[in-house]
Formats: sequence, structure tokens, C-alpha cells
Amino acid sequence: MRDKTKAIHEGYEKDSQSTMAVPIYQSTAYEFKDAKHAADLFELKELGNIYTRLMNPTTDVFEKRFASLENGVAAIATSSGMAAIFNTIANLAQAGDNIICSSKLYGGTTTLTSHTIKRFGIEARYFDVQNPHNLEELIDGKTKLILFESISNPSIDLADFEKIVSVAKKHKIITAVDNTVATAIHCKPLELGCDISIHSTSKYTTGQGLAIGGIVVERDNLVELIKDNPRYAHFNEPDPSYHGLVYTSLPFPPFSLRMRLSLLRDLGAAPSPFNSWLFIQGLEHLPLRMKQHSESALRIAKFLESHPKVKSVNYPLLESNKNYSLAKKYLKDGASGLLSFEVESFDEAKKVADSVKIFSLVVNIGDSKSIITHPASTTHQQLSAKELEDAGISDKLIRLSIGLEDCDDLIEDLKEALED
Repeated sequence: MRDKTKAIHEGYEKDSQSTMAVPIYQSTAYEFKDAKHAADLFELKELGNIYTRLMNPTTDVFEKRFASLENGVAAIATSSGMAAIFNTIANLAQAGDNIICSSKLYGGTTTLTSHTIKRFGIEARYFDVQNPHNLEELIDGKTKLILFESISNPSIDLADFEKIVSVAKKHKIITAVDNTVATAIHCKPLELGCDISIHSTSKYTTGQGLAIGGIVVERDNLVELIKDNPRYAHFNEPDPSYHGLVYTSLPFPPFSLRMRLSLLRDLGAAPSPFNSWLFIQGLEHLPLRMKQHSESALRIAKFLESHPKVKSVNYPLLESNKNYSLAKKYLKDGASGLLSFEVESFDEAKKVADSVKIFSLVVNIGDSKSIITHPASTTHQQLSAKELEDAGISDKLIRLSIGLEDCDDLIEDLKEALED
């Protein structure tokens, strides 16, 4: 099946009520047939529902549908995008290990990797995704993960997948890509050689700013990289917390299996069934929305590029953009609805953000409503001057998330704000 069909049908087998819409199974726990059935579920002799912190029938449909869109083999939904990123790191690294991250990451991810995980004894090292010449120099025997974004937020830069994946494969290191901005409609990281695709489903997946959530998708045959790999000994040795289970010895995707049985079990960052249901609704029309977001974003980027008060515009499908060749190579049918531009000064950036009427001043992206953000004073405010510079963010930068309003109205709104 192709994306539009997958987004509507994948993963749902009608229950006894034969409902066309996926039901919301709003339940904490599930009744076992008998004691043996319960024991078999806990021992993985049989798969089924035990407790919603581990799995839920509504969430199961969402996970299967999303994994199919990413052309992955399995997915784990989480309570937020940040939970998805943290669980990915925690599934691979422990005290004394290190991970290598893009220097151009969402502000929350930068704070997590540069500060919070230090308290867990995990070191983060940083590289330039567009010019990863120093990536190999950062790798040692304790490196467990290379983490980057397909389209960075808010600098709107594309990763050079081919170069990064080549280094990762040479050293047998897992790559994880935050694909939130591009979405599975415009970019397929697993097809580009990456191992894990991560999303904040709070963004384009729901599409209306209705729910917080995240998801982690595993590629097919990742077990071949993990099995007997000394970097990932904990996947190949008995897990004493689960009856001596060896994750790579079972006929299930090992990364997802361990994340479910160990991390969802112990850390509990599971989504609510209602939120999973909301995400399912969003997926049904995600391909149509992304087409419109991308078309409008390109028109607005071209308008801004021609405006005398705009000093620079960053949108990958502008032919003048430094990301254009990478966009044509790695993206398909659009480059999402996120763009950024710089004006003359910090005061001018604030004036524009305060003057728009249709755009809402909000720290979010991927909504049906258009959003304007000044990252240096909001989403990336916690970063140092050096970190802001490395992330490609100045205090003159304005980020736009282009919604589904009439594009001419949005252009008029920006024109008035710039000329006010």
C-alpha cells in the first residue's frame, strides 16, 4: 500500500462490533482467561494486553499504522516527543557511555543531551550534520548512538544522510533521526539507511495542537546490527529484571521489545488511549495536510525572499538555499511547513512577532493554525550564546509554522507586519 492508503487503513482489524472508526479502549488493565493465560503473557509465550502502561489496543493500531508509514517493522508510542528521545537514549546508553548529536537540534533536545543526561553519566558530543567531517573523530568504544534531525528546528537545515550513515555503519553504531518536521510523508529515514525514526506526534501527526505524544520506529532487521555487537551487550546478555530474557534471541524487533518491556515498564512514559486515538485521526489526512503545508510554505518563503526588510530566508526548496541540493536528494513532494527568516535587529524581530494578526505567537509547530515564534527568547532561551550560534539561531531569527489558512491571507499578514 502507498502512504495515503496506509494512513487510513493500516493496523486496524475490526473488533466484534465492526466499527469503521478505531475504538478508544479507555482501560487501565485487561482480564486474563485464566492463571495460565496470565503467566504465558508475562513470559512472552503469548502476546496480548496486560496493562496500558505496556500496551493498549488503540495505541497498538497507532503504532502499527505509524510504523507502516515509516516503512519500519515496529513502533513504540510515548507520552511526549521528549519521552521518545529520552527513551531512545536510555535504551542504548548507560553511565560511562557517550552519544553523538547534531549541533542543530530542537532546544529541548539540546538541553536534554547537554545537561540532563549528564546526571545519568552519559556524555553528549556534537557535530555539524551538513559537514560531518569530524564525526568519526568523536567516536570511541563507548559511543552508543548518533542522533540528528532530518530537518532541524528552527534553523531548517537538512542532514547529509549519506555521509552520516556511512560513518555509523563503518563503526556499527545505531543512528536515530528526529523526523518530526519532515514527517514520514516527505522523508523516509529508514529507507536512507538509518535505524530509528523519532517523532513528536504533538506536531504534524495530530495537526491541530490537540495532544502531546511521541513515537519511536525501528527499521526491519535491526537485530543484525545489535546481535553480538559489543556496543550493545545489554541486548545480548540475560536481563535479570525479566527472567534472564535475551532480547536478540527472540523473534521480535529487539530495540522496540526492550523499550516496551524495560523502559515503558519502569519509566512509565506511556500515552493515554485517547491521545493515541487523536493521533490516528490525524494520520488519516496527514498526506493531504503536508502537501498544503509545503506548498504554502514555499510561496511564503519566496515572498519573504523578495522583501527588502528580510535579510535572509531559510526554506530547503528555495533554489538559492544552501540546503536545496540535499532537499532534492532526500525529500519527496515537499519540505514541510516550517521556515525561518532574519530581519535587521532583535527589536525588529519582536515587532514583527507582535504585529501579525493571523499568525499566533505560540511555541509549537505543525498546527493547522499558522504560528510565529522568536526562538532565541522562547524555545531556545535556555541555551548559551555559543550554543545558539552552533544551532544556527540569532536573536534576529523568526520561525514560522505555516498552517492551512489561505496562503494569500498569510502573505498579506506578514507584509503588513513587516511594513508596520
